[in-house]
Amino acid sequence: MMFGPWGNEDEADSVRIIHRALDAGINFVDTADVYSAGVSEEIVGKALKDRREDVFLATKFFMPMDQDDPNQRGGRRRWIIRAVENSLRRLGTDHIDLYQVHRPSPETDVSETLGALSDLVHQGKVRYIGSSSYSGSQIVEAQWVSRERRMERFVTEQPPYSLLVRGIEEDVLPTVRRHGMGTLTYSPLAGGWLSGRYRKHATEGPASAARPRARFDMSAPANQRKLDAVEQLAGLAEKAGLTLIELAVAFVINHPGVTSAIIGPRTMGQLEAFLPAADVTLSSDVLDAIDEIVPPGVTVNPVDNSYGDFALRADQRRR
Repeated sequence: MMFGPWGNEDEADSVRIIHRALDAGINFVDTADVYSAGVSEEIVGKALKDRREDVFLATKFFMPMDQDDPNQRGGRRRWIIRAVENSLRRLGTDHIDLYQVHRPSPETDVSETLGALSDLVHQGKVRYIGSSSYSGSQIVEAQWVSRERRMERFVTEQPPYSLLVRGIEEDVLPTVRRHGMGTLTYSPLAGGWLSGRYRKHATEGPASAARPRARFDMSAPANQRKLDAVEQLAGLAEKAGLTLIELAVAFVINHPGVTSAIIGPRTMGQLEAFLPAADVTLSSDVLDAIDEIVPPGVTVNPVDNSYGDFALRADQRRR
């Protein structure tokens, strides 16, 4: 997400970061058409020009690609067929290993989305399909529809998960595991909150235009609670001989229900700070201490969950 105008506008540097990740043993790259309005996919395509077979390549569709055109968004067949061709062209490849719907669509029957995606698999343009930010019930519905109508099924779910955003532990993670899906969690640093950048008395906003500024309103009570938790987690990391980043990423990838943690470096330095976490195993004492700071299943600021918000909108509630 950080390659392009949303983050790092130096294309050559972004390519170097991707190559360094591949050289370090990372073999899964996830992007989306909406990231920097397609520029991220173009950069990834250039970086993988001679290394395509080294990578399991994933991208996503659904978010608006043109704010003024309602036909360039969503989970309907018409847009999916067009969106995949656009992504294939930008990525410079003839197939996408994992094609994911970026968000569930309350206006579109999931069978229409699954039907279009199944056709893409049968055509060889897509190898597997996945979902992102689905609730537990939406995951179950999609699996049921796939089985009943003999369609391709979502084999992965991509939810937010971090030390500060643990909501998926209560429902999403158990549901995904029951259905034998992979879990590709995103934002292990909680949008930068666990990078060490935001500590007590912090006043600065997000480092990237891709981050909603409201989530970095330090006067909000929920964000004050996040700052308190970050202070305690930073102290715990230091006591364990780790950086806060290493603690955060290791916490995510050590969960038995998590397949991988998607990291989003903007600079080479940020990538290098992530890499050591792959070899960190957290002790039971450290995990217990984490649970004391942020209990299992708890998201300190509920707006960080990024799923379930539709059902709680005023027009969907009884009052």
